[in-house]
Amino acid sequence: MKALGYHGERDIRYEDFPDPVLMGQDGAVVKMKSCGICGSDLHIYHGNGFSPDTGYCVGHEAVGEVVEVGRDVKTLKVGDAVMMSAAVRSGGCGRCPACRAGTPAKCHKQLWGCYGLSKNLQGCQAEGIAVPWADNNVTRIPDGLTADQALLLTDNLPTAYMGAKNADIGPGKTVAIVGLGPIGLMAVQSAFVLGAARVFAIDLVKERRDAAAALGAIPLEPATAVEEIRDATDGAMVECSVEAVGIDKTIELAIAVAGRNASISVFGANQNQAFKYPLWTAFNKSLTFRVAGCFVQSHWPELIPLVQAGRLTPEKFITHRMSLSEGAEAYRIFDGKLDNVMKVVLTP
Repeated sequence: MKALGYHGERDIRYEDFPDPVLMGQDGAVVKMKSCGICGSDLHIYHGNGFSPDTGYCVGHEAVGEVVEVGRDVKTLKVGDAVMMSAAVRSGGCGRCPACRAGTPAKCHKQLWGCYGLSKNLQGCQAEGIAVPWADNNVTRIPDGLTADQALLLTDNLPTAYMGAKNADIGPGKTVAIVGLGPIGLMAVQSAFVLGAARVFAIDLVKERRDAAAALGAIPLEPATAVEEIRDATDGAMVECSVEAVGIDKTIELAIAVAGRNASISVFGANQNQAFKYPLWTAFNKSLTFRVAGCFVQSHWPELIPLVQAGRLTPEKFITHRMSLSEGAEAYRIFDGKLDNVMKVVLTP
């Protein structure tokens, strides 16, 4: 098959890979119909990979068609149109309080991973994908969802929604979203769905600020955001702050715009292991600070009905459609924020 392989900093290649095979009798093989490039893929693209490996397939967002299932798979059959969770989980125990409460991420017997971070689990920017523990990590695309909507439910929208919820956004709250890439804009939508009264949307790129304004947010440039939010809130600052980039400066800005007793949510994949959290500021302001990756499947029960009802429209942020064979150019465009790019979707 053909797939996109990582060969070092800014070196993504369209090349031959071995065809996927079942990863056990509880696994499946999916023929990719479309896949996405995520902002977190850029950390790998910049050479800050999660593994010293090169030559592995990248990407963790895909929808497709089931072409093979193991004999122990109960929920899928060949020919099903499916969406895949970016983060895979094992079977778990199914019996502990966490599993019974519908929060298997807390199960001590669960194993977790993500596609496209190393040779351990090859990525989704490929013509075919081997899926482990298929019953837990793949679901048929529900009625009322388009393929584009399903693709954005594999990672981007659940991550944005999780980030908004982790910031304790609720009715009447004042919110700041720092970083307005596709997931940041989906966080803006999520904030309003959760009841936010005002959302300040902060980004360097004018077109992205304009997109946030079209959603009802108040667009701000990073350089003046703190002062403008202070003026707009009579010094109170925001109650909920969401960081959607993953670099030191944007995390620091998310903290700076937070008021007393505010909640700060960080889901940008920061590669700096030595980030200095301003503990004294947090102590004085009684801040709640949460940083988390997203367990996609746990958010599908809430998000699928919201997308079906048109309350959330993640597909509107797709700006570029390209062939998988154009993957290297797609990464260049996405990394450089060229041509007003937001979300890039690749097809075989």
